[in-house]
Amino acid sequence: MLVSSISHHRVAGSLRESPLPSAEVDAAGTVYVAWADCRFRSGCPSNDIVMAKSTSETTWAAATRVPIDATSSTVDHFVPGLAVDRSISGTSARIGLTYYYYPTASCSASTCQLDVGFISSVNGGTSWSAATQVAGPMTLSWLPNTSQGRMFGDYISTSVLAGGNAYPVIAVANAPTGSTFDLAMYIPTGGLAVTGGSHTVAAAPVAPATEPVTAPIPLTAH
Repeated sequence: MLVSSISHHRVAGSLRESPLPSAEVDAAGTVYVAWADCRFRSGCPSNDIVMAKSTSETTWAAATRVPIDATSSTVDHFVPGLAVDRSISGTSARIGLTYYYYPTASCSASTCQLDVGFISSVNGGTSWSAATQVAGPMTLSWLPNTSQGRMFGDYISTSVLAGGNAYPVIAVANAPTGSTFDLAMYIPTGGLAVTGGSHTVAAAPVAPATEPVTAPIPLTAH
C-alpha cells in the first residue's frame, strides 16, 4: 500500500540520514505516519516533517506539513520520532513529534549544527504547539564516521503516556575525550508536555534565520 511519494532533500555535512518513516496508531485505529519531505519548499532546499493519516486499510489522506517554522526558513528537519496517545482518538488525538534538525540547511561538515526539537498537537494534527529545542547543538565531528557518513544512529523514538507527557528517546553526542566518542541515548527528565497550540499550516510561525535558543531541557542518559 502506497502512503505517499517522497520528495527528499539530501542533508548537508555527509550525515548518514534518509527519509525514514515513523508510524503510530490512536485508540480508534487511525494510523499516523511522519517523514522528512521537501515538497512544500520551492526548489527543495530543505525538508519539513510531513504527516499523513488513514482511517482505513486502503485510503490515505494527503500529506500535510507540520508547521515547525515557515517554509521560507533556513531550517532542515529530518528523522522524526512520532508518538500518539493510544487512549484517545479523532479530533482529540494527542500527538508528540520529536525530530532532528539543522538551523541552517546550507552548511558544511565543519559548520553544521545538529539539534533535536519537539512539537505537539492535541487535536489530531489540525494545529500544533510552538517547537521546543530538546538537545544540541552538536558538532558533526562529535559523531563517529562511517562508510555512509557521520552517524548519529537514525535512532529516535517517542511515546506518549495515556493523558500524560511525551517521552522521546534520542541519540545525543557530547564533545569526545581524545579519541573516545561520547554518544548515548537520552530521555528528557520527566518527559515533555503535550500541549498543542494554535500554529497551523496556513498560519505557520515565521522563523528567524536560525532557530531561537531556548533553555536546555534536562536529559537523563540511558
